[in-house]
Amino acid sequence: MKGTRPSTAQRLLTHAILIILAIPFLLPLIWMLSTSLKEDAQIFPREGQTASPFAIDNLIPSPVAWHNYSDALVEVPFLTYLGNTAVLCVLNVVCAVLSSAVVAYGFARLRFRFREPLFVLLLMTMALPAQVTMIPQFLLFRELGWYGTFLPLIIPSCFGVPLFIFLMRQFFLTIPEEMIESARLEGASEWQVFRQLVLPLSIPVLATCALFQFLGTWNDFVGPLIYLNDPNRYTLAYGLQQFLSEYGGRWSHLMAASAMFIAPVLVLFFLTQRTFIQGIATTGSKG
Repeated sequence: MKGTRPSTAQRLLTHAILIILAIPFLLPLIWMLSTSLKEDAQIFPREGQTASPFAIDNLIPSPVAWHNYSDALVEVPFLTYLGNTAVLCVLNVVCAVLSSAVVAYGFARLRFRFREPLFVLLLMTMALPAQVTMIPQFLLFRELGWYGTFLPLIIPSCFGVPLFIFLMRQFFLTIPEEMIESARLEGASEWQVFRQLVLPLSIPVLATCALFQFLGTWNDFVGPLIYLNDPNRYTLAYGLQQFLSEYGGRWSHLMAASAMFIAPVLVLFFLTQRTFIQGIATTGSKG
């Protein structure tokens, strides 16, 4: 029996409820955008003024200080930080997705000894807190002479990410075995099957993992804090924290820089949300 489609009134009610529930989560973003367009004197209440910062009169800047964004670009070496972050994001996404795909294909389609125990061991590493390996990793990278470079922030992604390997393995298992066997019977090597058949069919899960890795690298603060000591190598997340330490009172410029920091993430999510949801929904259907 086919399910009945919700009526227009039901859809409107559902959307209204979702919008109301989203308001508390949107208020910090709205306040940040409002603050980024105010003069410093407008941000804090004047003496004797007790109005809430989230009141409509206080949220609407008057006049609108668009120059805060250009001033922030001058006070914060935003383009330098952006370039460093972009390089790290691109390299980490490419390395993490490709290395994880190769490992996931092995666990999904190849038969070898101790495959299942090794996969369970891989999953167990997901429960290992990053703080446990932070000091040994730092000592290792320092001995290799990588301290102060981007290498400690890139090389680990070249060896696969356990979460991505799990998601890709589950997706690869949904590809019919008959298709892979047909390609093998036609003389395709295992690498050709992986590259020409499996990867083109796995765009949703590859895009999902790429988005996860991009967000993780874009928002990473601890890694640059530990390994970078040259201001010309700072990333956006770490550079904005340094700006806050030096110019803590320039909230309008800090909020303007923060708005420019999150803008690419919001645009990327809205452009890829359909693929992201599809990639998540189609994993885990086989064990």
